[in-house]
Amino acid sequence: MKYFSTRNKLESNINNAVLKGLAADGGLFMPEQIPVLPKEFFDTIEEKTLPEIGFVVAKAFLEDSVPDEVLKPMMEEVLNFEIPAVKVKENIYSLELFHGPTMAFKDVGARFMARLMSYFSEGKPMRVIAATSGDTGSAVASGFFEVEGIDVFILYPEGKVSPLQEKQLTTWGKNIKAFEIKGAFDDCQAIAKQLLADEELKKQFTLTSANSINIARLIPQSIYYFWAYAQLKKIGKPIVFSVPSGNFGNLTAGLFAYKMGLPVEKFVASTNINNIIPKYLESGKYEPKESQQTISNAMDVGNPSNYERMKDLFHDKVESFREIILGYDFTDDQTKEAIKEVYNQTKYILDPHGAVAYLGLNKYFQNSESNAVGVLLETAHPAKFLEVVEETLQQKISVPEKLEAFNRKEKKSIKCNKDYDEVKKIFKEI
Repeated sequence: MKYFSTRNKLESNINNAVLKGLAADGGLFMPEQIPVLPKEFFDTIEEKTLPEIGFVVAKAFLEDSVPDEVLKPMMEEVLNFEIPAVKVKENIYSLELFHGPTMAFKDVGARFMARLMSYFSEGKPMRVIAATSGDTGSAVASGFFEVEGIDVFILYPEGKVSPLQEKQLTTWGKNIKAFEIKGAFDDCQAIAKQLLADEELKKQFTLTSANSINIARLIPQSIYYFWAYAQLKKIGKPIVFSVPSGNFGNLTAGLFAYKMGLPVEKFVASTNINNIIPKYLESGKYEPKESQQTISNAMDVGNPSNYERMKDLFHDKVESFREIILGYDFTDDQTKEAIKEVYNQTKYILDPHGAVAYLGLNKYFQNSESNAVGVLLETAHPAKFLEVVEETLQQKISVPEKLEAFNRKEKKSIKCNKDYDEVKKIFKEI
């Protein structure tokens, strides 16, 4: 299968798309068409394991670029933890994506990407760059830690990630380096894109991205939408997915699944006050702006990268967006009230991002006569946002040992201004 840039339609293959991350013209790579899975796959999907589903989905995008005898064990290794659809209340389920090594949904994409890059690079030295507003960096660090020949550079905004998230970014050492940028996530993302596009650096290093701008992140993330359907198919109702959204990689992965044939009634793009896409769906005008800090910090994005891919999928027609996506946005106060409401009613603890997704589902059902099952994507363990959750619920919550272990480690970061030349100088010399 051929891959193309979203901008000037520069042609590539999957190997190059994964290893480059960003196209030469600054665009994002997209497959020439989204592969459609056969009806037989869906007829028996509930009988398949998660790695079996993962193999079928990944194979559709990779074709023969990775042999089956390599891809099958790769998927077994990547998807070696549970992703259960847990009933929260009548007609609402939480797809718990936080049972991996760093207890966030990005473990799925990062683990797959690390193995795929290692396979395609054939041991050649690489530098992987990732901007993060929270969980991307830790998942990428975990996925690439001690992978021979690959150094990882994580850029995160100073004071704008939770204390535990910061420990997960900054305590690895060895081939993982953390840049603490005095700015917002959008500044980190802009610097990361500049590094990737810098002609001088490209002559000196082999560079690639680990953000959701890399197609290797989106392919595996589409898998858990199929897995949710497999678990809930027996209910016999259509499904609405509510996706807490920042850079919109997670929702774009869901759209891939939908285009591949997954039965979906609607996607709800649930955001905090950084509501660029909900406003676009309302007005038809895409107007990026500086991001604002919230308690759902992984969604604090003012110019979502994956809008380019969504625009490509829908041929730049807002009417096509609206056919399958609704957008709602919520404040921090509403998010806290949702955490309290769900806990008081069910004893289920949502993290701030899952709470935003819960609010999106509620609003969808209030505004429609749908008989669907609602699935919210619970993207991180609530203990990763301990201060906010405990303050909101006015009680202590338990912290899993694999998270507590990070708290005992020493933070090591490289502090930088949001100045590209300053970051580039350090990047070259480190």
